[in-house]
Amino acid sequence: MKHINLSFSACGFLGIYHLGAASALRRHGQTLLKDVKAFAGASAGSLVATVLLTAPHKIEECKDFTYRFAQEIRAHTFGALTPGFDFMGRLRSGVQAILPPDAHQLAHRRLHVSITNSRTRSNYLVSSFSSRDDLIKVLLASSFVPVYAGLKPVEYKGQTWVDGGLTDSLPVLPVGRTVTVSPFCGRPDISPQDAGRPGRYISVSNQDLALSMANLLRFNQALFPPSQAAMRALHQRGFEDTVRFLQRENWFE
Repeated sequence: MKHINLSFSACGFLGIYHLGAASALRRHGQTLLKDVKAFAGASAGSLVATVLLTAPHKIEECKDFTYRFAQEIRAHTFGALTPGFDFMGRLRSGVQAILPPDAHQLAHRRLHVSITNSRTRSNYLVSSFSSRDDLIKVLLASSFVPVYAGLKPVEYKGQTWVDGGLTDSLPVLPVGRTVTVSPFCGRPDISPQDAGRPGRYISVSNQDLALSMANLLRFNQALFPPSQAAMRALHQRGFEDTVRFLQRENWFE
């Protein structure tokens, strides 16, 4: 098999779709996973990529955390924007609880996380992690949506950083084939395909998406999570879309 990479898009609470995809890969795509040389992602996608690489047995725990986190957001009148709600603190506690002690060593040179410099607006793919705390800082930086997640960007190596999805929402690595995963209907390898043929595509931070009402709804759900039932349906769709991809590529087990 040729050089394979696996990349997960930025998508906020639609990351539950990614977790469905990750579950399908663990159950039916082990041969593919064994040949993946590098993992990549932005925002929520970087979190799922990290768990799949460093603690795949905790995918279910990550799913449960996402459901609880979304429920907390829905319980507040203004969601994450509710005064006093510590979005980043809650996310940090979840990440710290899930990642293993040696996560940074497992991720070193194999994980590529998209982050955006808050001053220059330049994109960087970080793949070197000197400590577990370093890795967590980069993941939090990639997930920091200005205003929505707070007013103070994440500090890392003397500079401040924000959501990697603002400048590269679906990293494609330069060597080999990058299998891409996105909960938005578009051209990624694994993504929902809505009824009818898309009339137009638009490029959003290096991701080609169908211009449709369904995708507009998904953008809203990324920041304002839908009901528990809707999130479970998104998880199931991520699972099923991944199974179809594995069957199409003759990687299904």
